[in-house]
Amino acid sequence: MITIAPVTLVTVAGEYWVYAFPMNGHQWKKRISADDFQRSRGVVQGVFLLLNLWIGVGFVLFVRGLEGRWLPIAGLMNTRYFLETGHMPVIHPAAMVLFVTFVLLSLVFRKSFCGWLCPVGTVSEWLWKTGREAFGRSFLTPKWLDLVLRMCKYVLLSAFFYAVLRMDAASIEGFLGSPYGLIADVKMLNFFRFLSPMAAGFVGFLVIVSLFVPNAWCRYLCPYGALMGLAALGSPTRIGRVAGACIDCGKCARACPSRLPVDKLVQIRSVECIGCMECVSACPAEGALYVGFAGRRGGITGQRLAVAISVVFVVVYMGARLTGHWESAIPLDLYRELVSVARELDHPR
Repeated sequence: MITIAPVTLVTVAGEYWVYAFPMNGHQWKKRISADDFQRSRGVVQGVFLLLNLWIGVGFVLFVRGLEGRWLPIAGLMNTRYFLETGHMPVIHPAAMVLFVTFVLLSLVFRKSFCGWLCPVGTVSEWLWKTGREAFGRSFLTPKWLDLVLRMCKYVLLSAFFYAVLRMDAASIEGFLGSPYGLIADVKMLNFFRFLSPMAAGFVGFLVIVSLFVPNAWCRYLCPYGALMGLAALGSPTRIGRVAGACIDCGKCARACPSRLPVDKLVQIRSVECIGCMECVSACPAEGALYVGFAGRRGGITGQRLAVAISVVFVVVYMGARLTGHWESAIPLDLYRELVSVARELDHPR
């Protein structure tokens, strides 16, 4: 133990803690050891981004490589089909497997898909952090405008749900079994390969805005994130604040990319929380913020959460492949024929 007024440095199990006396008069313990949430999350984000890049490059080079795995709307349609018929879809089944998996992950581990897995979310986070380093700060929209813009993603989500829920199983089967539906993955790829001037301008605008406004796409326009947030409302995983250990420094609230008043809440239940744990990592007071499960304080570390999310993803992927619910039942010759005329196929009316 080393005492240097007005603090005391103590070594406990190889880690250093500082005891100090803040303005509110009670003794508190400052955390000096490195937090593992951001390191673990960064590893998961990096691996998943590389996985997506590998799949994307394989798809571009070999076309056959993807077969509908990353199709959120097809995933929603196939989930609707499964709930009505009780049968696994044969066209783009992986889209449904991933869609359900990500919703369940959000239900158990909050919006872990958004904060830990989504490649768009990862790039968006890199952009606003790059902008903050370059300009010395992030720029926040006025509260009234922020509220209006956040409603946009729910409007988009409602539109998608309305369009899908009004379709019966036969309509969904007919749509996904049409030439357009069979190569919906290729149509999506071509959208990005052959961007129209308007689409390119919109993507460029989003990139620029994302440099200044944290997670602009995710916060305002992503319907997938809106759904994950609604699912996360029932999650037993929550960030909690212990008022007695809090020193009211406000660092957690300033670190939160979702602009949540973490320093004023007892538990974080907002649909906007992406589970990034930036607030927990920024907290200087030991025991003031914790990540708990099913009402228990603490117990969830960055490494444990990273392992849990990764294991769920790998188990689901392997299970789907082994049971034959990953690849689409599309003959290779037919797929190649449709790919050759993909740009000529229009959306069924």
